[in-house]
Parts: sequence; C-alpha cells; structure tokens
Amino acid sequence: MEAVFSSKYYTFFQSDKERCFYIDLGQKVVRLSFCQLLALRQKVSNIRIEDHFDAELNTHGFEILALCNKEHLFILNTLEILDLKELLVGAFAMFEVSLSPVV
Repeated sequence: MEAVFSSKYYTFFQSDKERCFYIDLGQKVVRLSFCQLLALRQKVSNIRIEDHFDAELNTHGFEILALCNKEHLFILNTLEILDLKELLVGAFAMFEVSLSPVV
C-alpha cells in the first residue's frame, strides 16, 4: 500500500496488489474500489460549504456522509469537509501526473 496524498486530517493510499484505494479518516480506514472513489468524489463535490455558514440551511455545521452503499457513515464538520475536498482533489491530481506521458 502506497500513500498517494495526505491532507491535515486524512491520508489517501493506493494498493496496486489489491487494485483498490484506502482513505485513512483518522479513526477508520475505508477501502474503496475505483467506482466507489468516483462516487465519493461526486458526493463531496456536491456539498455546498456556503450552507455551513447559513444557520437556516445547516443549523449545526455538520454533514452526514454515507459511503459504499451505506456501509460506512461519517459525521464531518466544516473543516473536515474542506479537508476531504482537498484530499480528493490532490489524489486525483496525483493520478493525472502519474498518467501523463513523459515528453
């Protein structure tokens, strides 16, 4: 298992042997297939951070995130959501760098 990208709270790993990905969320490590990773990226990108600052739209400043067909359930605060967004952007950027042809 190889660390691909780290943020303040989380670390993203890739396992070539198992052909899957792992995200260390601090208290739990989640195993993801590529399709599950894409679904996670979509869910996280759809979270509107602006709503966290509007008491009528998000009273408590938390998001409930269900992963892998509700196998995993996380309650994340605003800073953790921002950090998870950063982690996924960084991980996918590293994928693009590794797939780019060398000129």
